[in-house]
Amino acid sequence: MSELKDLTTYSKDTPVGLPVVGGRAGVFVPTEEFDLKNSTTIRKGAGIVGFGNPDGSLTVYFEANRFDESSLHKWENKARKAYDRLVMVAPTVSKAKMDAKYLEFIGYIDGAGITLKEPERLIHWLSQSDAMDTAPAGPVVLWGKK
Repeated sequence: MSELKDLTTYSKDTPVGLPVVGGRAGVFVPTEEFDLKNSTTIRKGAGIVGFGNPDGSLTVYFEANRFDESSLHKWENKARKAYDRLVMVAPTVSKAKMDAKYLEFIGYIDGAGITLKEPERLIHWLSQSDAMDTAPAGPVVLWGKK
């Protein structure tokens, strides 16, 4: 049971299990333990969403706009793209099962939008990624009607 002590980012607030379309997932940012410089998965400024697994790990989908698509410049659009892949269980290489110590839960995403519980952690992530111009205007982002 001592290994649970290392799972400081997995809390009772972390959504558990694959959400249905429109359902709630978690929003995450890397912790200081995540080796960003040598990562072959998550890139700087990525939108990272996912859920907790019963074993204490996290399943996450992420989007970093690797191909510089203009519609994915803003962080919230990256997060939404990752969320859409997650709920549709779309095939992608932008998915990982990770030890929870590498990611920190900072809010929720669902079919209506994003609610950040710790927006300062997102700002820190975007700042260290040199991506402040992609930051959302506030802690709540609503998708609106299309």
